[in-house]
Amino acid sequence: TFVIILFIEHQHVRFNPLKNEWVLVSPHRTLRPWSGQVENVPGENIPEFDPTNPLCQGVTRASGRLTPNYSSTYVFTNDFPALLEDVPKPPPSDDPLFQIAEAKGTCRVMCFHPKSNVYLPTMTHAEVENVIREWINQTEELGKKYTWVQIFENRGAMMGCSNPHPHCQIWSSSFFPNEPKIKAENQKVYFEKFGRPMLMDYVEKELQRRERIVYENQEWVALVPYWAIWPFETMVLPKKHILRFTDFDENQTRY
Repeated sequence: TFVIILFIEHQHVRFNPLKNEWVLVSPHRTLRPWSGQVENVPGENIPEFDPTNPLCQGVTRASGRLTPNYSSTYVFTNDFPALLEDVPKPPPSDDPLFQIAEAKGTCRVMCFHPKSNVYLPTMTHAEVENVIREWINQTEELGKKYTWVQIFENRGAMMGCSNPHPHCQIWSSSFFPNEPKIKAENQKVYFEKFGRPMLMDYVEKELQRRERIVYENQEWVALVPYWAIWPFETMVLPKKHILRFTDFDENQTRY
């Protein structure tokens, strides 16, 4: 144990099996003096209702569309989407260095709550459950038409969020994005070699070691990946094998 502790205090590389790549870890660098910029934590004095906030009830958005009154979640097509459904197909290219291909899709915005001054951690259990059920509904609906459906939230101005109202983005595309494609391929290789899902093996070993567990309940585990590259990187994994949102059973949805 002493040898292992000494080892992890010095630089080494760790393998990320999801991406089939090695990550440099340099723990001793945290001891260096810091004289760079330090950001002040902004105060969040957000009103419950803001007549200038386009995600609030009864407010007209920049597109001229009205956000209706809603009491739970509210989903609408993004007024300024990155992906559109009806676009012309690009002409083929015979140059291997200048390739182009068709990309179609749709982008939706999903409000979690009618009030602007709440967010997921401060919402009630029932309200969060409503959000999860709508994620499932959106994934099921859009997954019938598109190759990939991705739900994500950028929270806070530092992360690029342009609106403080509790909401997320739902992007659906006709193509498989690079990051999930690489991870899917590596999980397939692992399954063909060992006969078990990679992440189920991984979560079982993390639960045995109990070194990086942030939180767990009867259905889910939140942990810091062994191969983490971000300062506050976490991964949420199920204790029972599932493939996607639409496979959630009642307990997985509630917990």
